[in-house]
Amino acid sequence: MKRLLWHGGSVYDAWFSAASNQVAQVLLTLPYSFSQLGYPSGIVFQLFYGVLGCWSCYMITSLYAEYRTRKEREGVLFKNHVIQWFEVLDGLLGPYWKAAGLTFNCTFLLFGAVIQLIACASNIFLLNDHLDKREWTYIFGACCMVTVLVPSFRNYRLWSFFGLIMISYTAWYMTIAALVHGQIPNVVHSAPNAKVPYFTGATNILYTFGGHAVTVEIMHAMWKPVKFKYVYVFATLYVFTLTIPSAIAVYWAFGDLLLTNANALALLPRSGARDLAVVLMLIHQFITVGFAVTPLYFVWEKLIGIHTTKNMLLRAVCRMPVILPVWFFAIAFPFFGPINSMVGAMLVTFTVYIIPCAAHMSVFRTAKARQNAVVRPPFFMSSWAAIYLINIFIVIWTMVIGIGWGGWASITTFKHEIKTFGVFAPCYQCPRTAAAPTGSALNSTHHN
Repeated sequence: MKRLLWHGGSVYDAWFSAASNQVAQVLLTLPYSFSQLGYPSGIVFQLFYGVLGCWSCYMITSLYAEYRTRKEREGVLFKNHVIQWFEVLDGLLGPYWKAAGLTFNCTFLLFGAVIQLIACASNIFLLNDHLDKREWTYIFGACCMVTVLVPSFRNYRLWSFFGLIMISYTAWYMTIAALVHGQIPNVVHSAPNAKVPYFTGATNILYTFGGHAVTVEIMHAMWKPVKFKYVYVFATLYVFTLTIPSAIAVYWAFGDLLLTNANALALLPRSGARDLAVVLMLIHQFITVGFAVTPLYFVWEKLIGIHTTKNMLLRAVCRMPVILPVWFFAIAFPFFGPINSMVGAMLVTFTVYIIPCAAHMSVFRTAKARQNAVVRPPFFMSSWAAIYLINIFIVIWTMVIGIGWGGWASITTFKHEIKTFGVFAPCYQCPRTAAAPTGSALNSTHHN
């Protein structure tokens, strides 16, 4: 039973982990992004960044396979050691690349966990508003301490399986509930109507398909890591079936009202089905906090020299300081929705798109390296030159659209939220009551 429920490393485990991790709380903010982008841009950006995400994941898997093969040929064993992205960059390209990978990846994972913790407070407030969102963040931050007990991604088998079921239920509940509810009176669909919200929404979608910052750790937990590039493609295809219908349906029903309600569940009428969706999302977000902080635990363990020990109690105790900054930032910047775009523009761009593509070009820049490559170009690519062209396009696009326009829009939106609600806001975008208003009452929803 322990082996069945605890020790996972198959392609199915990896698929559950990849799909579950990719579409966590961002599912609730995609209708908000559609209210900024409109239908055509919202759909196109999802498909476009999904494809780019699959490609950059392929770059990461190729570099991982190259690094691990070289090390194993040198006689290095990884029995109790989890390979991480910054180690791949260090082994293939040297300390400067290692520093870049470590900085961006760890910061992204830190704020990825922050976003999930903010989402926990935002969702539980829909069920119980006797405490404000900041107080709920205190409580859930303490609960997240239990993630220190999970040794590695191989031990998320049961959690990732149920996590995907939970997110699937929530997505289809949102779709069906929005269609059954129908459009609110005098619904308006004005997007796109301004550059700032447009590029903020686009960057949120970039963040959505940038969930493979934990790719190397999930790959390392697999019995056959090289298959992860196929796993991620199928995970992305499944995610499309959840995100696109739910975002379209909720935006159709509520229109511009989403611009001031980043959490889509807050607008759907209170019912047993909605409460179940809220509870399942809470559990799923809690699991996703674990996905985000586990690589940070590994980095911390390596820094203090206990990573290879088999004493899990010692490792758990030493991991506890890692969760504290997550807790602090979630309390300080509880901007559910806008913070996704901020993280997407400043961190996901480098971590997920620019560094993997640029590193792949650097590693295989010589004819000898290309000739001895462990992973050859895919069957649909005619040559290495085609790979270089795609990588160059992704780097330029991400720098101009993601960091340039997306960064400008996200920072502008983030500054506006700080000005409106303040740092350490007790209750961000809180309605008068926990129950979502319906009918004409929806138009009276306001901020505290």
